[in-house]
Amino acid sequence: MGRPLIGVSTYLETGARWGVWHLEAALLPAAYPRFVQRAGGLAAMLPPDDPARAAETVARLDGVVVAGGADIDPARYGAERSPRTGPPAHERDAWELALIRAALESGTPLLGICRGQQLLNVALGGTLVQHLDGHVKEPGVFGFHEVTPVAGTLYGGLVPEPCGVPTHHHQTVDRLGEDLVVSAYAADGTVEAIELPGPTWALGVQWHPEMDDDLRVVRGLIAAAS
Repeated sequence: MGRPLIGVSTYLETGARWGVWHLEAALLPAAYPRFVQRAGGLAAMLPPDDPARAAETVARLDGVVVAGGADIDPARYGAERSPRTGPPAHERDAWELALIRAALESGTPLLGICRGQQLLNVALGGTLVQHLDGHVKEPGVFGFHEVTPVAGTLYGGLVPEPCGVPTHHHQTVDRLGEDLVVSAYAADGTVEAIELPGPTWALGVQWHPEMDDDLRVVRGLIAAAS
């Protein structure tokens, strides 16, 4: 078999600038595709599309990564907007929730990163803490803190020891979605990884493994997708 094809969701920005151009752009920090490539996969970008096309899209992939980005619209989990919640990205919310549901329904391996972890929780009926302090060093700069795995979980099998991770988030899981379990915590009790037990490989991590040299999480995805 060839290398597994891993789709990675993208941002949709109203004005991006490169060279002489200033246009709407579907874009993704290069660390995401490189993360997949370094672990032995082929990376394909998945810009926002009609959610009705999510199942057809996922059917052509061996695995899915839902990337980090903007805060999720609190209406998606039945909450009022906090003043500290950022502007919504409605097209991304709709598309990525559809990708997650299609991946879970088809058994396609799924990794959610930061926002992607939160969307996995919301897709299964969970809610979010709309603001917490201490997990962003400063805007645009990744912090670093330790997370501790839960023994017996998928994540705990991939990374069995406490490990320092790159982090940049101000929201996290509150009430867990249906059937999800927590598989890692920060020292302050913040949920740092969640997963769906069962035959489908479905893991969400609150940190940014694409910004690290530790490839164990993405290698687990690639192995499941192969």
